Amino acid sequence: MVSLAIDHEFTAYGPSHWVVLGLFAVGAAAVVTIGRARPSRRFSRAFAAVVLLLEVAIHTYLMLPPRWNVQYSLPLQLSDLAGPIAAYALWSQRRWAFSLTYYWGLTLSVQALVTPVLTVDFPALGFLLFWATHLFVVWAAIYLTWGLGLRPDWRGYRLAVLITAAWAAAVFVLNLALGSNYGYLNRKPPTGSVLDLLGDWPWYLVPESMIVLGVWALMTWPWTRRGNPTA
Repeated sequence: MVSLAIDHEFTAYGPSHWVVLGLFAVGAAAVVTIGRARPSRRFSRAFAAVVLLLEVAIHTYLMLPPRWNVQYSLPLQLSDLAGPIAAYALWSQRRWAFSLTYYWGLTLSVQALVTPVLTVDFPALGFLLFWATHLFVVWAAIYLTWGLGLRPDWRGYRLAVLITAAWAAAVFVLNLALGSNYGYLNRKPPTGSVLDLLGDWPWYLVPESMIVLGVWALMTWPWTRRGNPTA
């Protein structure tokens, strides 16, 4: 998700960040409990509606003056795509949508929780929308997997890799045309992030890709190995 700047400056692992992380843990436990105790299509679809509403809200916020800027207001980050996909996965429980929600939500959206590219602090609207959109995507992935019992597989892994690679290629070219940096594919984010550990541009893209592929494979293997009663 993009950096949102207004009045109050956000500090990573300051008081507001710890409150959000605590809220994340409580919400994760709640959606798993709800999913296991009482699987409900009505709840899943209400969950989907909230996720979609939040996505509409943050992109409306970013596209209105004075915040509109073609270099960061377009919904082209993977986290921007993860929201509508998560909403569709909750609504339909289609395998392809679940797979993307699982891989994107539990890695890329989680990374945003751990190393947020954010400058505004509570109670700014940008702060609230940033965290709400990311939290609900991760909660959706947790709910579908550990609440409703949907499981990733190697077919879903391959699909996620192909779609992510296609997104990266298209957005890289668009960044060149616009001078933008969606996905941080053309340079590092302006604030500190895990990319700082992977070298300079463009070299950090190679280990970043390898790490993502490896982590996604490790996220798939336990569910698909023989003898796993949930596979």
